[in-house]
Amino acid sequence: MDVQEDVRALEAEIAALRRACEAPTAPGREACGTKKSLKNIYQPKSEGWESATHLRRPLGRLESELSFLSTLIGISIRKYSKKTEDLTRTEMTQRNITKILQRYRLSGSCHMVTFQLEFQILETQNEEILSSVITDLNIIVEPTDYAELSEFVCRVEERRDLFMFFRSLHFFVEWCEYRKCTFKHFKEKYPNIVYLPEGATSNYMGIQSASHAGLELIIVWRLQIDDKGKVLPVLDLLTKIPQQALELDKKKVTESAPLNFRTLLGVLGIEASLENLIKLFSTQKND
Repeated sequence: MDVQEDVRALEAEIAALRRACEAPTAPGREACGTKKSLKNIYQPKSEGWESATHLRRPLGRLESELSFLSTLIGISIRKYSKKTEDLTRTEMTQRNITKILQRYRLSGSCHMVTFQLEFQILETQNEEILSSVITDLNIIVEPTDYAELSEFVCRVEERRDLFMFFRSLHFFVEWCEYRKCTFKHFKEKYPNIVYLPEGATSNYMGIQSASHAGLELIIVWRLQIDDKGKVLPVLDLLTKIPQQALELDKKKVTESAPLNFRTLLGVLGIEASLENLIKLFSTQKND
């Protein structure tokens, strides 16, 4: 980003010098002004045209690397701005301390989730140490349908932890995509049994019995983000059993079903557990 700003500054300087050469001037100052402008363009210290050319090469390489990283981690930054304010003069009693306040604004996306960030970084430097701290952080995330993500954003703003936000957002979106693909797979494989009440982005899946009307299982798949920003899948099994069937359940299978489902998850994993559950539920005839 700094290299890109340097290129823009040099291009703006070149454009200004061109205008200075082309603009009409007073007869007495025409030769002097033109000579001075040409001197500014070609003087060895500025090297406007040459520097812009040299900076474009590393800029192209950096843009290529940025594109690769965006593809790799799934996070793309679309807009970025930075303003710097020198606060050193306000510290009249601490002459050896320099304070710089940098204000940042950026927006981007991580797959289907878009975000906007505004934050401030205060840099303090004395004769020995340079330290930086985020003093303010505001985050807007859309869509707001993900309750877990909204709660996580509030915690990040309180802690002012940008690294945790980007890291957890990446894994959260990956788990959302995995959940979506898994539910879609079973919906297409068992269209007469599996249904998604909220469509492709649903966070729970229903399984209807092929032989007993009103008998259903609900798989609730939530994504939990702990205090350290780790994203964990949490799956629960809910049963929808008619009262008549509950009265016949002498072995209390219905009551133990959620616990047995979690045990099955620990042994087989998510996809295999759902596959076995669907097959078992769809082939029940008389039990």
